[in-house]
Amino acid sequence: MNSSIEFTNRVLTKVRHCQALGLRAVEATPRHVLLELPYDTRLIGDPETGVIHGGALTVLMDTACGLAAQLSLDHVEICPTLDLRIDYMTAAQPRQSVFGHAEVYRVTDNVIFARGTAWQSDEQRTIAHCVATFMRLSPALTHTAGERST
Repeated sequence: MNSSIEFTNRVLTKVRHCQALGLRAVEATPRHVLLELPYDTRLIGDPETGVIHGGALTVLMDTACGLAAQLSLDHVEICPTLDLRIDYMTAAQPRQSVFGHAEVYRVTDNVIFARGTAWQSDEQRTIAHCVATFMRLSPALTHTAGERST
């Protein structure tokens, strides 16, 4: 198992909302993450159709992009989401997992840029796509901020 997937799994097991959603890492390499959101009746947004709530898909995509951002760096940094835009193309089918793929396409000194897609059984049938930006907080800055809060 490579260090990227180990890091991704470690994060997913420590973040409570990722635990609650049952997010699982399928693939992880520098700048790239593929996560699975297993279907769960607790995530239903429309009881009549059984479709997963859009909020669960938002968490899937934000998490995938955020993990890809972390994997694009040489060391762990705090990188909060600056902006996340998701275009929902169609509803997810009930009783099927949703996969979220994310990739980083640009890293600057201050911002990381990522994009992603969500699908189910066919990667060509996109449920949603997104673009996201993440702010890079240097270790020195986060250490200083930590000192101020005490």
